[in-house]
Amino acid sequence: MDAEPDPTTSPARRDRGARRLTVALGSALCGALLASGCASMPDHGEITEVQASQGVDSQVRVFGVPPSDKATPPEIVDGFLEAMTSDDPQLETARKYLTEEAAKSWKPSSATTVLSGGITRISVQGEKDPEGPRFKVTGKRLATVDERSAYQPDAGGGRYEEFIQLVQDKNKQWRIAAPPGGLVLSESDFQRIFRPVNKYYFADGTLVADPVYVRQRTDPDTRMDPMTQTVRSLLAGPSKWLGPVVASNFPTGTELREGTKSLSYDGQNTLRVPLNEKADNVAHPQCQKMATQLFYTVRDMTTSRLDRVELLRSDGSSLCAVTEGAASTIANRVPSSRFQYYVDKDRRLVRMSLAVEKEDQQDPAEPVPGPLSTAGAGAAFRVGSAAVTYDERRAAVVSEDGHALHVVSLTTAGPMPAALLTSKANKLTAPSWDARGDLWIADQDPQNPGLYRVPGGTGTPARVDVAGLDNGQISQLRVSSDGVRIALLVSKDGRKNLYIGRIERPEDKADAATVSVRELRPAAPQMASVTAMSWAPRGRLLVIGRENGGVVQARYVLADGSMVAASLPGATGLTEVAASEDEKKPVVGRSEEDGIVWLPPGAQWRTAAAGGKGPVYPG
Repeated sequence: MDAEPDPTTSPARRDRGARRLTVALGSALCGALLASGCASMPDHGEITEVQASQGVDSQVRVFGVPPSDKATPPEIVDGFLEAMTSDDPQLETARKYLTEEAAKSWKPSSATTVLSGGITRISVQGEKDPEGPRFKVTGKRLATVDERSAYQPDAGGGRYEEFIQLVQDKNKQWRIAAPPGGLVLSESDFQRIFRPVNKYYFADGTLVADPVYVRQRTDPDTRMDPMTQTVRSLLAGPSKWLGPVVASNFPTGTELREGTKSLSYDGQNTLRVPLNEKADNVAHPQCQKMATQLFYTVRDMTTSRLDRVELLRSDGSSLCAVTEGAASTIANRVPSSRFQYYVDKDRRLVRMSLAVEKEDQQDPAEPVPGPLSTAGAGAAFRVGSAAVTYDERRAAVVSEDGHALHVVSLTTAGPMPAALLTSKANKLTAPSWDARGDLWIADQDPQNPGLYRVPGGTGTPARVDVAGLDNGQISQLRVSSDGVRIALLVSKDGRKNLYIGRIERPEDKADAATVSVRELRPAAPQMASVTAMSWAPRGRLLVIGRENGGVVQARYVLADGSMVAASLPGATGLTEVAASEDEKKPVVGRSEEDGIVWLPPGAQWRTAAAGGKGPVYPG
């Protein structure tokens, strides 16, 4: 039943609902308030009104205000919605707005709904109704976060709608008998309360990042600090979306030892993690993989250096440990690239040395060795786009006219090999390699569009089924180095939208034809248009695009589709971008005005080569 907003309360937005008590943490906020005479950190403060739309600083703790005596039904609803954003232990203040029975059964950690704006409260049933007042709260759903802390963007920006029923308790006070199933937060409150982290699992021997969100501070329900929350999420298993293609080495039922609320490094930069009895008897090789999953999961959570992770049995004895070097070997990460590649103004595939320590000079680009630079073989071949294997021994090149795909050696000379795939419409996309050595490419032929995979980069291309493409046409693609995700830029109805799909492979590796892409999810729903993208370190995407009403910029996006705040400075003129798995390597882009440009870590953009296009790192 829909009803008009209650005219006596106005369409009560959650952004300007009940008051919250805010307490600043540390000296950062004090520094921001020096102009108003902040000289020391008070241990108390007045109640102030904080609007979610203003974006409360993440270093500010927010505490809900309990219901006043004889509070009206609208005040109870507004107060509860506001109290859900607080840092109270067990969300005690929010529970005070509920009946005793509802307060006991309410599970705020079961799910979180993130709304792009505030919540609108609408009265649909008055106080005189025999069943009591009833309100509808609505908003535009941006995403949900499930019980495993996984973020799922809402592709269509669907409408959130929930009904809240009030009753009078034995003291004749109005209370909520049927609250929402989990938390309901505006986007700004969500960003204040939660932080993105990666937990890691294995796929075919390679470590894969699985992004989740945990509380910035102590979780109200579990009383765990952020690191312990993250480890708990790791032990619970991968997100539902990534679960079909990755595996955890922790035995089923493995949890932290009962009572563990905090984890931290010791003086030797070692993290010791106590586990329950489910992990007591695992073999050493399996335990090493378990410790590796933990090492990479926790190492980015603090600025402190992590040198070693040790797992403890339920009786406190040591189960196993890994150092940084051992974890790196077990993780099977892709090798750091020696060169950066692009197509120069003469349509040759060239490479530049990645000796980025040369801050004021750069070695000139050189044509790649092999058939492409052999006179009479491929020297006359004009390259339109290219991709290089992670071992930098082969390159996949598409002809300038988009007609033919070839795979050439970068180590030995010889004749130009025959084309592996041709497009009748001359519309092959740029190719992409994964670390398994498989080659991926799409044909944009309007009469026969499709995604193709060339196993091992040789032989007959196999068509890949992409579920949920809905007649969209793939205009760009990039496969993640771990080989379990593919980023697709899809053109449909005059728009280009970015999606991430899960690559599912058959258990029988010989049955290559059954490889498919499943569960496409929006990768940058906040952007009105996307121009280009590249996989970046720690399972992120670096995306060039424009938000509604904004300018073109380059932003980092997590693989779950949530936007990361970091953006690249001075990137408004970029039309292409490439990032290395090694964070020490520069970001490379193409600018219409300056050609191939580099952004070394901690430095400014600089021109690497005039002209040229299609900058790529191996992959």
